[in-house]
Amino acid sequence: MSVEVPTEDRIAVVETVRLPAPTAWPLVLAFGMTLVFSGLLTTASVSILGAILAICGMVGWFRDVLPHEKHEAVPVSPGTIPVFTSRTSVARIDLITHEPHRARLPLEIYPVSAGVKGGMAGAVVMAILAVGYGVFSGHGVWYPINLLAAGFFPGSLTSTAELDRFQWDAFLIATAIHLITSLLVGLLYGAMLPMLAHRAVLLGGVVAPVLWSGLIHSLVDYINPELNRRIDWLWFVVSQLGFGIVAGLVVSKQQRIATWQHLPFAIRAGIETPGAMDERRDEDRR
Repeated sequence: MSVEVPTEDRIAVVETVRLPAPTAWPLVLAFGMTLVFSGLLTTASVSILGAILAICGMVGWFRDVLPHEKHEAVPVSPGTIPVFTSRTSVARIDLITHEPHRARLPLEIYPVSAGVKGGMAGAVVMAILAVGYGVFSGHGVWYPINLLAAGFFPGSLTSTAELDRFQWDAFLIATAIHLITSLLVGLLYGAMLPMLAHRAVLLGGVVAPVLWSGLIHSLVDYINPELNRRIDWLWFVVSQLGFGIVAGLVVSKQQRIATWQHLPFAIRAGIETPGAMDERRDEDRR
C-alpha cells in the first residue's frame, strides 16, 4: 500500500540587514604603529617591522573600503520583547516637588550655618590634638603652631629652639590659616554630606581626611623637605581624623531645609521678579 503525501512549495522569507563586513586590518595597523614607537626606545629593527605591519594594515583596510565598501547580510529575527512591571501606578515626582518636572537632588540640604558650626567645632578638636602632640613630644605647645606658620612661610622655619618659643607673628599667621581652612572645609562638608545618604560620617570623617593627608604628605615632600622631616605624620593624620569626625557629626546633627523645588529659576538665582511669588501662591491655592 502506498500513501501519497501532498506537498506544497513554501518560500521562507528571511529578513536581513546589511552591515559593514568585519575586518582585522585596523588591529594590524594599530599593532604596527605600536611597534614603530617601541623601536624608538629599543632597536631600529622593531620599528622597521612595525612600519611593514602598519603599511600592510593600511593597504588591507583601504581595500576593504575602496572603491566600494564591503558589506555582509546579517539575518534578523523580528520579535517583541515583553516588558513587565510590578507597579500598580506610575510614580509622579510632583507628589514631592509639586511640579511635573525632574527633582533637583538632594531634596534637602544643610544651611550655611551648619557648615560654619561643623568647621569651628572641628577646628577646636584639631587644635587640641595638635597642642597635645606638642606637649607629649616635649617641644611645647607652641611647636605645632609655629610649624603650621612655617608651612606657608618657609623662611620662618629655623632652628628647633625657635620653633619651641612663642612668636607673635607665627601665632597670628597660624591662627588665621587654621580658622580659614577649617571654615572652608566645614562649608564643603555642609554642601557634600546631603549627597552622601549612607555612611556620611564615615566618608566625610575618615575617608576624606586620610585622602587629603596623603595628598599633603606627597606635596610637602617636594615643596619643603625640611618641613616634611619635622612633621609627625601619625599625629597629623590623627588630628585630621579628629577634625573630620567632629565636623561630620556636628553637620549631620543640624536640621535640614528643603530645597526650593517649586520656585522659578529667577527667584532661586536671586533675580527680583515682582509678582512671581504671588502667582505661585495663587496656583497652589487652586
